[in-house]
Amino acid sequence: MNIDAIMRTAPVIPVIVIDDVAHAVPLAEALVAGGLRVLEVTLRTPAALDAIRAMKQVPGAIVGAGTVTNPEELDAALEAGSEFIVSPGLTDTLGKAAVSAGVPFLPGIANAGDIMRGMDLGLDRFKFFPAMAAGGLPALKALAAPFGQCRFCPTGGISLENAPEWLAFDPVLCVGGSWVSPKGAPDKPVIEALAREAFGLR
Repeated sequence: MNIDAIMRTAPVIPVIVIDDVAHAVPLAEALVAGGLRVLEVTLRTPAALDAIRAMKQVPGAIVGAGTVTNPEELDAALEAGSEFIVSPGLTDTLGKAAVSAGVPFLPGIANAGDIMRGMDLGLDRFKFFPAMAAGGLPALKALAAPFGQCRFCPTGGISLENAPEWLAFDPVLCVGGSWVSPKGAPDKPVIEALAREAFGLR
């Protein structure tokens, strides 16, 4: 799958922080059962890479790594089986490494310079981050206007309440959100219900 197809799989990509690898499979099972198949596991905890390996075994799950900030983390995420890579920002070093690896890549952008740097690398799918702190939907509308070929996944401050407004903007293919994957031991019926509700936002 390319990054466009991954972004179009569901309206919400869960942004997942795993502290205990034992939580990984039940969480992934509940999210996938609710319709959210694309799972972004952030590399913010020591358990993250093992969580990616575990979640990969869940039927239907498309598992990637988030919070990838350099080529070393990229290599570790790919070795763990990540099917896509998400970064909070975009450097030439990381961008070139991701393009060279041929992995679906969703780099973070917050301004026009970031987008132009990505386009120089042949990229046109971006994470708008931190979405609310960077100016919210008005900022993205202003940013998207000169870059008609680009599509976005706003992340950072997105909630069930404001997601529909973001998703109604054509250049937004999906949003990233942590509300569907609360930290701690997963309550599978609750998380499946959250995922089903999020899946219905389109």
